[in-house]
Amino acid sequence: MAVTQPIEDFYPVHPQFVNHDIMHCTTDGVTGSYLYSGRALGITTPYDVIQIHADLIDEFPAICAHYDRIGLSYSDQIIWNLDVAEFEHYAHYDASYFYFGLAQHAAVRNENWYRVVDYINSKNHFMSLARQLEMRVPETLCFNKATEIDAQVLAQISYPCYLKAAVSVAGVGIYRCENEQDLWQYLAYFGKTTPLQIQQEVKASTFLNLQYQVTGSHLERLAATEQILDGFTHQGNRYPTPHNAWYSVEPMAKWLFSHGMRGIFAFDVAVVKDCCGTDYLPIECNPRFNGASYPTLIAKKLAIQRWQARNFSTQFRHIADLPLQDLEYNPADQRGIVMVNWGTILAGQLMLLIAGTPVQQQALREELERRL
Repeated sequence: MAVTQPIEDFYPVHPQFVNHDIMHCTTDGVTGSYLYSGRALGITTPYDVIQIHADLIDEFPAICAHYDRIGLSYSDQIIWNLDVAEFEHYAHYDASYFYFGLAQHAAVRNENWYRVVDYINSKNHFMSLARQLEMRVPETLCFNKATEIDAQVLAQISYPCYLKAAVSVAGVGIYRCENEQDLWQYLAYFGKTTPLQIQQEVKASTFLNLQYQVTGSHLERLAATEQILDGFTHQGNRYPTPHNAWYSVEPMAKWLFSHGMRGIFAFDVAVVKDCCGTDYLPIECNPRFNGASYPTLIAKKLAIQRWQARNFSTQFRHIADLPLQDLEYNPADQRGIVMVNWGTILAGQLMLLIAGTPVQQQALREELERRL
């Protein structure tokens, strides 16, 4: 067995109260959103307390057996409901939430954290702050409401462009417009008072996810990964990446930290290559845990150096029925799979971390698609 670093290297000694329910901040289009709370299990330590949806009780023994076989530590102190009010019984714990919104603020009472999250969660506020901090971003027009976009505004637009809701999740509310007719058509999808932005198309070779973590009184770079996208929808991430783009977002990361940001937050950054070299253009900030956070933290706990994490559809509806034990992660050769978002198996979906060299990852992915 390979020796991994102690979990204390990646987590504060102080125990955490973990509630990573996403239902307060997601859209109806996310399959099995009420089951996502389970994916935080793999990032916990035995000292933590975690809230998980009660529908996952029957799957818990199987996911514990999987984590035990691969040597991944986790909490067995489970609260089988997602009521944020449960925190009042654990006020001496550090709070860990997927997204620190109004409901979480009501439980924890951290005004600065709530305000900075609420502010930067708007793509329009992100663009305004980026300009104040003299960061290079794509050309973007921001509007407080949809009715501000008229024929005079559209005459200034270069196509293709993107019409975006200022507040959106998982690519919902983002439309590519080839011409003015497209833009008028998609504009009708939004309410008259919806804040929007119109952004020039960026000819990106790839998109990066740059994650930061606030631990105690310190701001740390957590990981840079490449995004795996299906259109505008996030499907997964790869690690490592050869791109060093931290400088493109560091001013805003420090600003957010100084204004009260806590936990994990991340930036989406476009990689633009031309004859003059490579440029990095920040697109938005996600002031919360994101899809890349869970495989990133699990990989760090297991000291995995190369991985990709992807969403898979499956015919199976129970972890115990999955024919995958021979593919499970083996720390001796740093190869194999780890279940990340396991609770969504009840809805026929899984997020799996695939560890190994690029060739090994591809072979494992093909085998997974065959078996699932």
